[in-house]
Amino acid sequence: MQIARFSAAFDPAQLSTAAQRSVGRAIIDTVGIALAAAGDPTSATAWRYVRAEAAAPAARAWTHPESASLAGAAFYNGVAAHVLDFDDVSSPLRGHPSVVMLPALLALGQARDLPGRRLVAAYAVGLEVMVKIARAMVSDHYARGWHATTTIGVLGAAAACSHLLGLSAGQTAHAIGLAFAQSSGSRASFGTMAKSFQTGHCNASALRAALLAEAGMDAAPDALDGPQGFTTLYGNGESLAGELATLGHEPLELLASGLEIKKYPMCYAAHRAIDGMLDLRREHALQPGQIEAIHVESNYRAMVPLIHPRPQTGLEAKFSMPYAMAAAALDGQVRLASFTDAAVQRPAVRALMEHVTTHEAQGPAAPRWNIVRVALRDGTAVQKEVRVLRGSHQSPLSDTELADKWADCLDFGGYRDPQNQFFDSAMEVASGSTAALMALLPRRAAGGID
Repeated sequence: MQIARFSAAFDPAQLSTAAQRSVGRAIIDTVGIALAAAGDPTSATAWRYVRAEAAAPAARAWTHPESASLAGAAFYNGVAAHVLDFDDVSSPLRGHPSVVMLPALLALGQARDLPGRRLVAAYAVGLEVMVKIARAMVSDHYARGWHATTTIGVLGAAAACSHLLGLSAGQTAHAIGLAFAQSSGSRASFGTMAKSFQTGHCNASALRAALLAEAGMDAAPDALDGPQGFTTLYGNGESLAGELATLGHEPLELLASGLEIKKYPMCYAAHRAIDGMLDLRREHALQPGQIEAIHVESNYRAMVPLIHPRPQTGLEAKFSMPYAMAAAALDGQVRLASFTDAAVQRPAVRALMEHVTTHEAQGPAAPRWNIVRVALRDGTAVQKEVRVLRGSHQSPLSDTELADKWADCLDFGGYRDPQNQFFDSAMEVASGSTAALMALLPRRAAGGID
């Protein structure tokens, strides 16, 4: 009930202008990445499913001019916004918060023409809930193979949807219980279409939970911490009491731990090493032919998600440190185009990957760090240690860098945003309506992907 009472009582007025703009930035980043994924086979598969299921269109699919059912739009947009693995991150969550909330929240907000101010507050509520739960239990939960983005994310997303709908504390408690009944997701899916299916399913599940609670469906009152509750079944019986006692305390997690907008379209666990490799390449004018071997060392558990040492596809390469190092060393950049199957199969990439090794140090899992050591053919070596990565809460992308990423995503997906209408409106989302914002979704450019 603590989460439920917090969600039901949360006052949007406590959100600063900085907090509101942070949500606007998250909308831009999340929608832009979905648009970039318009032509991806995973997005196309999800769209065929949603199209067949859409008996009563209610909300826009971001990459199509057509509408879908509420659950269909939440599912499809959740798939499309995650398949490129370019969406934002919360370090305490060990996952991606926006992609498991915004597809559901924007669908609900559009369908019911809810004010953007309330959508911003709902996002803040959802992030607060999922990060507090994660702080209590995520380390072992994630290490054992759970996809925390969706297993913990669905609980926060259900709280967010409940706040957006104006549910009572009792209804919100039921919504969280109903979300727990659908909580799922495994890291075994990383590198396959199933990973982004999990984020789509998470949105549809959270939306369904809130709507069912609104309609009167109940759930177990101790779904989170009871004898058969979430922390027992998905964790080690950790107590949530300490973290939940700080729900809503200033500064909110939206600003305290913040949102980390990615620079590179692959698993965040490789980003420090990519920063280090690109720095070494620039600082020492390295040429690929000079490199004998690359070794990456990290803090404990830092490379847990990187489960594909020798990827064969673009999706697998998004979870591969050897590929990240080879692509950065050979190309001097890691971009959306780096993750086509053809890019992964290049002979030069395959050859260099064989000379990339990794090691996780023993000790604490935080603070996080990577050391990149490059052995050169002349017998010398250079190295770079990276602790603060670019795009993190400590070193966030500027609005200009976000605008550049937005433009790159639209160009990659074949879309245009005339006069930056959507971008500018999203940055001021708290002052408008959700339906009005959705009406400004970028259109497909001439010759774009069908």
